[in-house]
Amino acid sequence: MASAKSSRSRATGVSPAKGNIMENGSQIEDKLKVFRSDNFEPEAFVQSKCQSLNEKEIRQLCSYLHDLKKASAEEMRKSVYANYTAFIRTSKEISDLEGELLSIRNLLSTQAALIHGLAEGVHIDSLSTSVSEDSASRGTRNSEDRETSDIEKWSVEFPDMLDVLLAERRVDEALDALDEGETLAAEAKQKKTLSPAALISLQTAITERRQKLADQLAEAACQPSTRGVELRGAVSALKRLGDGPRAHNLLLNAHYQRFQYNMQSLRPSSTSYGGAYTAALSQLVFSAIAQAASDSLAVFGNERQYASELVVWATKQTEAFALLVKRHALASSAAAGGLRAAAECVQIALGHCSLLEARGLALCPVLLKLFRPSVEQALDANLKRIEESTAALAAADEWVLVYPPTVTRSGRSSNTSLGTATTFQPKLSSSAHRFNSMVQDFFEDVGPLLSMQLGGPTLEGLFQVFNSYVSLLINALPGSLDDEGNLEGSNKIVRLAETEAQQIALLANASMLADELLPRAAMKLAPVNQGNIKDDPRKRVPDRQNRHPEQREWKRRLQRSVDRLRDAFCRQHALDLIFTEDGDTHLSADMYLNMDGSVDEPEWFPSPIFQELFAKLNRMASIAADMFVGRERFATLLFMRLTETVILWLSDDQSFWDDIEEGARPLGAFGLQQFYLDMKFVVHFSSQGRYLSRNLNQVINDIISRAVAAFATTGMDPDRVLRDDEWFIDHAQEAIERLTGRTRAANGDRELNSPTASVSAHSVSSVRSHGSS
Repeated sequence: MASAKSSRSRATGVSPAKGNIMENGSQIEDKLKVFRSDNFEPEAFVQSKCQSLNEKEIRQLCSYLHDLKKASAEEMRKSVYANYTAFIRTSKEISDLEGELLSIRNLLSTQAALIHGLAEGVHIDSLSTSVSEDSASRGTRNSEDRETSDIEKWSVEFPDMLDVLLAERRVDEALDALDEGETLAAEAKQKKTLSPAALISLQTAITERRQKLADQLAEAACQPSTRGVELRGAVSALKRLGDGPRAHNLLLNAHYQRFQYNMQSLRPSSTSYGGAYTAALSQLVFSAIAQAASDSLAVFGNERQYASELVVWATKQTEAFALLVKRHALASSAAAGGLRAAAECVQIALGHCSLLEARGLALCPVLLKLFRPSVEQALDANLKRIEESTAALAAADEWVLVYPPTVTRSGRSSNTSLGTATTFQPKLSSSAHRFNSMVQDFFEDVGPLLSMQLGGPTLEGLFQVFNSYVSLLINALPGSLDDEGNLEGSNKIVRLAETEAQQIALLANASMLADELLPRAAMKLAPVNQGNIKDDPRKRVPDRQNRHPEQREWKRRLQRSVDRLRDAFCRQHALDLIFTEDGDTHLSADMYLNMDGSVDEPEWFPSPIFQELFAKLNRMASIAADMFVGRERFATLLFMRLTETVILWLSDDQSFWDDIEEGARPLGAFGLQQFYLDMKFVVHFSSQGRYLSRNLNQVINDIISRAVAAFATTGMDPDRVLRDDEWFIDHAQEAIERLTGRTRAANGDRELNSPTASVSAHSVSSVRSHGSS
């Protein structure tokens, strides 16, 4: 299909390589000649082409041909659907034109017979004065013979016989008589067994009685009491008279009038249940369409023009039905955000409509197209209600994690009791519990959205609502402003999370929703949701998510939204560590440059800012142990990110490095060793906490190398100043023990079970060599 489009574009575009195009066209024309030969054998052609192909190439070729076949079929379907209305309209115009041509032919035949009769009459009058008496007497006898002939007697009696049949409603006999009359009239005209005047009279009588019979049949078809066999008989007789288009229109109109009459008893009110009204209306409309399709097939068979007209009529009635449902059932539900009521109405209508597919009428796409705006409105209103309700609770949320109540706010009991809540239900704050319960209820109502191809918009809308909630959580951080979130979410009032426990609770809310609760609820949108429902959902979610790339990407977007909150959290705490309330900094070059002013060796202990970083991480780890049960990885990523934020700020602080590298006072031996000890302290406690990332280790090594290089510019040898690696590690471990109040293990060894302990195994010599280079 793509190659076809490209070839068309090349053919229509203006290009300097026009000659090449014509040459390629001639080559293609030559290649196609083999298929036009009368002796072309497909099997021999394929064998000749595939002899040099191996099994893998043949399989690839088959796969390509299969994909090409599917693409071609899809293109054909789209083309037929796009031009179906024009095709039907053209067919109807052709049918009308055929009827007009038939009427013109009958009129011309009548006029020709009249003119012929007049001409013969004039000819007879002109010859009457010149004939002899014998001829006159012979003509008189012949005329008398003709008058007494059987055909002339029959032509005189025929109109009266037709009138009797029509009066007695003997339709079949009248049709047979009309056919017989037309046959005898044609023979009389050919053999001249009737006089021109008698022939004209006979033809006029047949035409008039035919029209009268057609009017009788049309009147009978329009009567409300005419149903079933009688209706099909009248329409069939009208078709036999040669007026098929009119007969089919009368058939469809009869069914339309019938269900319009039945609908008079169906009067919706503002208090009536939308699903009941939709069900009753669907029963009337689609049963009428089904009966019309059956009658049309019984009388007209599969003739294309009548089948097309049936499709147009059924589509029109379906559209009118959809407008009634939208006006009396969907409009109020959609405006109020009643997604469940709107979805139920749609399901009821689709259920009745789908029964017509067995009769060749696929009208469900028509309904889905017309119902989609209303369902989208209900979907948007539902999501808006979730967002506003959650924001209202966030304004009073104390950011304390608790287990959910046993009964949801919608009144439906949860699947877990209070005793088992700790096993299956997470601890969230009040606003997050409200958000989760509303989302869970929301996904109970979205089953029909799959058939309406609204699964994607549903996930997108829910992501926007979650992103808005994350913006609220970011704004709950003291001194934080969500510049990346949507403006509507960032302007809403939210209670501040003042303590570290409350701030970590914000992260617990977002991470639990994004990692487990929302993806698990969204799996109800998956088409394969018909498996074993009683399976443990915690075991089922990862496997099922791997089968749905769209939902995997959606979950990644949720994670990126949580990353915004985590980055804002780390940025705020890093700034609190680095800067004072007055705007001064706790991390400056002077804290290292001023250490060499005294001859006394200082007490080797990490700098205060890194002590505070360690203490903060320790406090947060204790809090996170209760909040991230079973999700320790998120806590590890949080501490990793916070440590990286502080170290990256140090790495990127140009004023700090200007003072170290180019300042008036050079970096001395004590300053270099203190800086080295601080960095090794960060590496050591990060390694023990299992949140030493490769990036953090690399950045620390880089800034150590930069400090060593700055010291080397003074002319002193860093190798003679810096002690071995074990000395720094021992002092880092001693600092950890003093800050935490824990004693070193009996053997004095460091913790070697940490999976990241090996990352810190860069020796002093490697750092020195890197710095000197």
